[in-house]
Amino acid sequence: MSRIFRLSRTVAWGDCDPAGIIFYPTYYRWMDAAIGELLAQCGWPAQRMRAEHMAVPLVDSGCAFMRSPTFGDDCEVRSSVTRLGRSSFTLQYEFFLQGQEQPLARGHEARVWCRYEAGPGTPLRSQPLPDELRAAWGEMPAA
Repeated sequence: MSRIFRLSRTVAWGDCDPAGIIFYPTYYRWMDAAIGELLAQCGWPAQRMRAEHMAVPLVDSGCAFMRSPTFGDDCEVRSSVTRLGRSSFTLQYEFFLQGQEQPLARGHEARVWCRYEAGPGTPLRSQPLPDELRAAWGEMPAA
């Protein structure tokens, strides 16, 4: 499971603290955007997720910060799936300045593949990860 998904972001003024460096919640917003892009690239864009009453709630997250980009810096978020369970999965994120290989930060998330029982607003129930996602992430379909 080593496929890497990439997402570009530019540090906007609103992403910065008063000192002009990235405000740490920005990394968490970028992780959330990256999982949305990763799912879309694998055939599950937001429209399909909504139409099929699917969701991927977050159950754990963290981020370690090494260096700080500043306003206007172009960054890249690299995402990969590092663990697959029956319905849960773990993602790793690495953040870089464009064209550089020294990470700015490293993050992780654990999520669960779920369906709303009777549409949005009703209870969520975990579901087995679809074989098409497993294949897109680099693992053979479940037996």
